[in-house]
Amino acid sequence: MLREKTQLMDADAVRRALTRIAHEILERNKGTENLVLLGIRTRGYPLAQRLAAKIREIEGQEVPVSHLDITAYRDDREGRGGEKQPELTGLSFSLAGKKVVLVDDVLYTGRTVRAAMDAVMDLGRASAIQLAVLIDRGHRELPIRPDFVGKNVPTSRREVVEVRLKETDGEDRVVLMEP
Repeated sequence: MLREKTQLMDADAVRRALTRIAHEILERNKGTENLVLLGIRTRGYPLAQRLAAKIREIEGQEVPVSHLDITAYRDDREGRGGEKQPELTGLSFSLAGKKVVLVDDVLYTGRTVRAAMDAVMDLGRASAIQLAVLIDRGHRELPIRPDFVGKNVPTSRREVVEVRLKETDGEDRVVLMEP
């Protein structure tokens, strides 16, 4: 059983972090040309949609957004019969030659991001793949580093970071949980 240890971010902190990340994405990519956002399910997708809305506010330009279900690409799933085929709902654009920004809520071991990169590679030759995360909690098992981070949070392996979003949980909040 987990209990709440501390609140890491409230709704305002989440909003400010996403605004900053949107500006950083635009700065690094020199605008929105050939830019697409892919949110890793479940909470990465609403974060990607929010980033796209912020980018639209800042630049007045629409950025294509879709969600990425990487279940078939996970290395911790047994018995994955059949061919790996990512599910991209609403993907009405090609990834070939695009600057793809993967969006997720928490970066931990890096295995989810590795699976997402494999899925993107199977979908087309992107010109670049970048990573935006709301929380980087450390403990990497793979050499993966985010390009855009809302907040770095040193944690122990026994702690759990819970990102709660209005779209999925009814509130915007990030909490650190412990046994």
